[in-house]
Amino acid sequence: MDKFQAFGKNITASISPFAGRTQQYLKEQFGQADDKTQLPPDYIELEKRVDALKQVHQKLLQVTSQYTNEAYDYPPNIRESFNDLGRTITEKVHLLSNASSPSDVQTAFTAPPSAKPQPKTFNHAIARAALAGSQLLNETHSSAGEDPLATALEKYALSEEKVGEARLAQDAQIQSRFLAGWSTTLNTNLMFATRARKGVENSRLSLDATKAKSRSGGGRGMNIDDEMVSMSEDARHDVEQKEDDFVAQTEEAVGVMKNVLDTPEPLRNLADLIAAQLEFHKKAYEILGELAPVIDGLQVEQEVSLPHPLLSLSTPLIF
Repeated sequence: MDKFQAFGKNITASISPFAGRTQQYLKEQFGQADDKTQLPPDYIELEKRVDALKQVHQKLLQVTSQYTNEAYDYPPNIRESFNDLGRTITEKVHLLSNASSPSDVQTAFTAPPSAKPQPKTFNHAIARAALAGSQLLNETHSSAGEDPLATALEKYALSEEKVGEARLAQDAQIQSRFLAGWSTTLNTNLMFATRARKGVENSRLSLDATKAKSRSGGGRGMNIDDEMVSMSEDARHDVEQKEDDFVAQTEEAVGVMKNVLDTPEPLRNLADLIAAQLEFHKKAYEILGELAPVIDGLQVEQEVSLPHPLLSLSTPLIF
């Protein structure tokens, strides 16, 4: 029986503070609370800054989380088959170069993937379309030599595949060095700050609930000093304990929020994001920079090889 009574007392002791805070919270919501302990202006300023930092993380993560989706730039209007997503462009070009019959050519395009289906990125899709176009031109090219456009498309396909691979490397780097870091800040550091602020709010509600409970019948409208005088010794002791706890919770929350705001980790993560993007665009520039003069050369060769329209007039005009 004694154990049961002790258990009941523990339950009551744990429920009473929660009930007091809840009652005080409802009074404040309905404008029935006499007074509300005010938080220091510096503390309120820290809360605003932490809330702003949280929104920044949420908004940017909402956008940059697309880097975890391989097909974020894959055209929605195209339809590629399993065979289209088979071997890499490099593998197909190698097989085509060694093809000795139409069946070998067909095999190069329909062979199953050697590892896994090819990525669904915009650059890989361009590469596959360019190589298919190159092969179609070669199949219908009857003149001696190679079709200049077919040659250019094949080279373009190889370059676009390289750009696509560079984009995937960028995405992997962003996931590990930016998204992971910002997610940790949002889900851990900022969560600690939220928890500390919740502790302050609970402590404040408990303090104000204790004050309201300890007021004498004529205590309404008294200033703080008069209220403390009118309280009994036990009531005054309870209020002082709650005030000490409120001060301690506030100081702890201030320290947590300052740590969150002062850490250089978000800025370091942002620098990593920019570095990954810069590396990708640099590689894309280098790849396409090497390709451009080659395509220009093919264009010049084709223009030079074309007969001049005036030279095609074999019979002179006689007036």
